[in-house]
Amino acid sequence: MIDFRYHLVSIVAIFLALAIGIVLGSTVLNAPLVASTEAVTAQLRARNIELQAQVSGVQSREGADDSFIADRLPLLVQGALTGERVVIVEAPGADSKLRDPIDHVVTAAGAVVTGRVTLTEKYLNAEHAAVLDELATTAKPAAMEFPLNATPYDKAAAVLAGALMTSDKAQAGKDEPAAAGVLGSFESDGLLSVEGDPGKRATLALVVAPATPYEGDTADAQNSAVVALATGLDDGGEGAVVTGAVPTSTAAGVIAALRAESDAAAKVSTVDNPDMASGQAVVVYALREQAAGKAGQYGLGSDATAVEPTPVSSSTPTPTAGAGG
Repeated sequence: MIDFRYHLVSIVAIFLALAIGIVLGSTVLNAPLVASTEAVTAQLRARNIELQAQVSGVQSREGADDSFIADRLPLLVQGALTGERVVIVEAPGADSKLRDPIDHVVTAAGAVVTGRVTLTEKYLNAEHAAVLDELATTAKPAAMEFPLNATPYDKAAAVLAGALMTSDKAQAGKDEPAAAGVLGSFESDGLLSVEGDPGKRATLALVVAPATPYEGDTADAQNSAVVALATGLDDGGEGAVVTGAVPTSTAAGVIAALRAESDAAAKVSTVDNPDMASGQAVVVYALREQAAGKAGQYGLGSDATAVEPTPVSSSTPTPTAGAGG
């Protein structure tokens, strides 16, 4: 029979074996393992330095290319928007650094910037949707009728478009009689602010998306509100373009929402790289294409369909209404 002494010897043997294993592992095997780890670390460090150098080189080339285009930007867009009037509408959170470049490139293209309308956070706040609905219903011209399924943002877009836009070049630059009252009502309710004289109606609208995507549970609703406004402005004039800088690795925010909505994307154009000189030129080309009755999704994003529009033929007729659609 197996007695207590046998059990004791067995247990001692097990612990002795474990001790010997630990000693061997920490001495005999430790040196090769450390050497292998150091070799892999050195390889990764060298690869990282190599990749950093490649990124730096690409950034330098990109910067040189952008500077080259920026120096020649007025020539690249010269005459592209002659005879057009453009109103600029900023969504809450729009990048203020884009203001001057966009104004300059649109003006260099021969267009007149009628003014700037900046939406406030309150405009997009779902808690004020009922107020927006009531205001739009009160401010609309008597002849304007809203579709039965129109949201408060659809209604507000239609009313604002009526005050800001026209598809008739003979009326462009002329005051819309009701425009001052409409814009004043929205402004006094803290829904927007106005610079310049956007009441002297424009033929084209340029909507500037927020610099960073809206976040949280209300993000989709906020994106939809801006898309609704862009679509309404498009319907009210010759067309509309939405622009804003979007990282090429992501597809989020107002521009992504518009591109994902087939009806809106068929009417309103987008440009996702206005922070680059080439993107600013594309903004102008997209506006020109809208005036010719076409739309497209341009830039460097994963959901863009092309870098820039196909050149518009000079023989392309200009539509009379809703050309962007």
